[in-house]
Amino acid sequence: MTGRLAGKVALVMGAGSRGEGIGNGKAAAVLFAREGAHVVCVDTQTARAQETVDMISAEGFTASVAEGDASRRDECHRLARLAVERCGRLDILQNNVGIPSNQRLEEITEEAWDHLMTINVRSMVLAAQAVVPCMDANGGGSIINISSIAGLRAYPARSTAYTTSKAAVIGLTMALAGQLGARRIRVNCIAPGQVFTPLVAERLDAAGRQRRATSGLIKDEGSAWDIAWAAVYLASDEARWVTGQVLTVDAGINITIPDNDYT
Repeated sequence: MTGRLAGKVALVMGAGSRGEGIGNGKAAAVLFAREGAHVVCVDTQTARAQETVDMISAEGFTASVAEGDASRRDECHRLARLAVERCGRLDILQNNVGIPSNQRLEEITEEAWDHLMTINVRSMVLAAQAVVPCMDANGGGSIINISSIAGLRAYPARSTAYTTSKAAVIGLTMALAGQLGARRIRVNCIAPGQVFTPLVAERLDAAGRQRRATSGLIKDEGSAWDIAWAAVYLASDEARWVTGQVLTVDAGINITIPDNDYT
């Protein structure tokens, strides 16, 4: 690796994978560590975060576990303080926590809507609140929010709440970039396409996986590593002049016309 994040400390929310394989948070934590950062791996389930830390440690890099709930303000502030206590500073926040929805418009309940918005949007607001003072102390930092192409286009009908939440993440990114730019805290967003992760694997059969893998202009399946490399760039000093942006990583699906023959 090139040491692009050497000397930096990263707080990765949702750093564990919920099943076999590599999710977006786990991949980001691993690549951040490979690039020289000390990574504090946060998950509501300690065992999931520990798996990520074990993977990082086995490669000779540095990470530590922190159990916590990013949807609670007191927990976010505790986690930010913990990162500074362990590592002396905090430079990077990756907001990776998110859950899907499975209700059409006419089926949406208040409880399900509020729960999804709490996990997918409020967690990012609270985490940003918690880390900004720590980043101020360093003279700046990078906040990376994980959205989705669902926030940029119509998505399956049962994803109503999910689509809305991911669009909200994009709006939040721009709002925070505007507020924090003068303090050299950059806020950007990654909008993954149809990558294959443990969360997706729970809902796909083999045929569905193949359809997703070939749905973009690049006929190859995307993975969490593709998203994580985008996060490395946004976390690094190479992106020092980049803020308020939505980086779409989707094999070009967001610019395609369905069933169009581009050959």
